[in-house]
Amino acid sequence: MQDWPCHTKEYSVARLKELSMQRLLIHHAKQVVKVCENGELVLCGEQTKTVSLLDSKDGETGYSLVVNEKGAIEAIGSDIEIKKRFSDGCFTKEIDASGKCVLPGLIDGHTHPVWLGDRVHEFAMKLAGATYMDIHKMGGGIHFTVQHVEDATEDELYDALLKRLHAMLRCGTTTIEAKSGYGLDAKNEIKMLRVLTRAQKEFPMIEISSTYCGAHAIPRGKTMEEATDDIVNNQIPTIKKLMDQGQLLVDNIDVFCEKGVFDTEASRQILEAGKKIGLHINFHGDELHPMKSGELGALLNARAISHLEEVSDAGVVAMADKCVTAVLLPTTAYILKLKPPPARQLIEQGVPVALGSDFNPNAFCYSMPVVMHMACCILRMSMTESLIGATLNAAASIGLSKTHGSLEVGKQADILIIDAPKWEHLIYQFAGHDQLIDYVIKRGDVVYSKTPI
Repeated sequence: MQDWPCHTKEYSVARLKELSMQRLLIHHAKQVVKVCENGELVLCGEQTKTVSLLDSKDGETGYSLVVNEKGAIEAIGSDIEIKKRFSDGCFTKEIDASGKCVLPGLIDGHTHPVWLGDRVHEFAMKLAGATYMDIHKMGGGIHFTVQHVEDATEDELYDALLKRLHAMLRCGTTTIEAKSGYGLDAKNEIKMLRVLTRAQKEFPMIEISSTYCGAHAIPRGKTMEEATDDIVNNQIPTIKKLMDQGQLLVDNIDVFCEKGVFDTEASRQILEAGKKIGLHINFHGDELHPMKSGELGALLNARAISHLEEVSDAGVVAMADKCVTAVLLPTTAYILKLKPPPARQLIEQGVPVALGSDFNPNAFCYSMPVVMHMACCILRMSMTESLIGATLNAAASIGLSKTHGSLEVGKQADILIIDAPKWEHLIYQFAGHDQLIDYVIKRGDVVYSKTPI
């Protein structure tokens, strides 16, 4: 197994310069799963019943994929076609994928990866019958993690983040959405966002879409109204200033729109304030109680809403009308014993459905293949719908589907190669990804391999 050094910016810059001179050939693949082939930015409804793929039948030649010096896909076709097009010796690296499947790198649409202090004790409380809000009211949950983040240094948080990114990488994840939200005040939210910004600059193996989530809970000693005022009039303007100075890289704005946390009106104020400084709306909604989050997201032209266990029928219609992506989190429904989100209704009514691990101290799951399996078994999604949810639609939820989420000429070469004759094995072999995934490739570079190369 190959693990890459990743602790210094100097290493990353030098490595990326070196990669700019490389060309990669993957050949003899049994399957190449393109997902789509006409530049679609999102797939929904009937479009999610099939994925575009090249499949070599018994006795036929395999398929090849070429990555250029810029880390983009240059060509996809049969081995015979590619051999005719490209001369021998023009590649600096070749991978023999005989009998194997080539897929897009997986995209995790919802994570909370910056924190210290596990909550294993709370898992025992949940097993004994405590609800999420029971634990929250006792000072646990988010507030437990907030205290540990406040006590931690940026370096401590960064080191913990790197270990988690490596673990996600080995599970086939090449891009994530990553939230702050365990600070709750300007100082500690900015600390978390600095950690994410540092990782964006120094850890090229996983791409990060960073989300400011200062409205993840009501800070101790404050009312919802006071917390909302602090976020809108203090935290967001401070973050905007640091973004303008190049000190922070932040893409999205989030709020926990929930009974006992931020109500629908407070959520609207916070999301609109983030939108005014150029952040895209991508928020927690309708998880524990119906809050009309689907309707709110459609009204504000949100990119995505996560959870949606309690979304209303009207909210589903509104999301479909405005093409707001639903980011479903089967790990959360499973761990908290919630009613699963209505995946079938969302899909059948034309809402784009993406998937996320919800990685956090409450839902400790690194693996998108496990999430995809759970989506099939718990949410009643098909394997095809789950693959689309963990690739193209997850890319759409963070505004990256023009360049990520499918294997098409011109797109970024984020690729998995699995040791199986059919791509479905990645979902079918529950928690078997450590044996299945041979290579993880980011921008044309092999960033993980099961065996040394």
